[in-house]
Amino acid sequence: MSAIVYATRAYADMAAEICWLSGAERGEVVHRDFPDGERWLRIITSVAGRDAVLVGGTGSDSDTLELYDLACGLVDKGARSLTLIIPWFGNATMERVTQQGEIVTAKARARLLSSIPVPGSGSRVLLLDLHADGIPYYFEGATRAFNLSARHIVVEAIRKFAEPPFVLACTDAGRAKWVESLANETGVAASFVFKRRGEDGQTQVTAVSAQVAGKNVVIYDDMIRTGGSLINAARAYRESGALKIFAVATHGVFAGDALTRLAETRLFDRIVCTDSHPRALALRGDFLHVEPVAALFADFLKLAT
Repeated sequence: MSAIVYATRAYADMAAEICWLSGAERGEVVHRDFPDGERWLRIITSVAGRDAVLVGGTGSDSDTLELYDLACGLVDKGARSLTLIIPWFGNATMERVTQQGEIVTAKARARLLSSIPVPGSGSRVLLLDLHADGIPYYFEGATRAFNLSARHIVVEAIRKFAEPPFVLACTDAGRAKWVESLANETGVAASFVFKRRGEDGQTQVTAVSAQVAGKNVVIYDDMIRTGGSLINAARAYRESGALKIFAVATHGVFAGDALTRLAETRLFDRIVCTDSHPRALALRGDFLHVEPVAALFADFLKLAT
């Protein structure tokens, strides 16, 4: 294939794996930081007349701007087309207004990335298991956005680590349909918890929808950020008689000491997520297993050429 793959610093390893799986060339970029926090970037491998692929995330403002600056630079240096691979799209939970005056940050980030100059053969954005299906429609102009699914990776992880008999569960009723479809695919029962938000703003689990007594439970969520909802759900399932509890997520953000807090509850036998967020790779070990997603993006690139 004629594509050449570049990466932000946080996604260098994933870019290397995508190259290995797809046969694409790896593009070299030099990154430097000045003492005052400013960034210096230099594209070493020429992209002129080539299909450029840039792997990066928007997990922080710094990561977002590094992705944006590199993308603009690749177009300025003559890329024929541009594909942004964004395994973790930050601010994805801020996809709609819930209180007057709120800023829909997911839309603002999409607009920012849509302002990257479009090369002659077009630009596209590859996203993964977004928290809201409508986010791709926030991208504007000639930028095409695709929400890829890690479903088969999640299903294989469930089959690999869950010990039957088990029930597939979720942290709240909002994910019930998605978890029900996963349960149908794996041939097990589905369960979800009912929540009620108190006057103090804290949520409380009021009921569990299925019989879990004497069974293992696999809780799926699209992301694990602080782990609060996951812990509350696991406690409810344990109080309902669940034996072992496993958690599976696409995105392992694990803000602050979230993974330590999850481990210290002693509710979970194992947590599994993908490497869509670089934090997961930094924390992987016996308790946290991390599945790669590079093949998913490499396959898309091969089919698209």
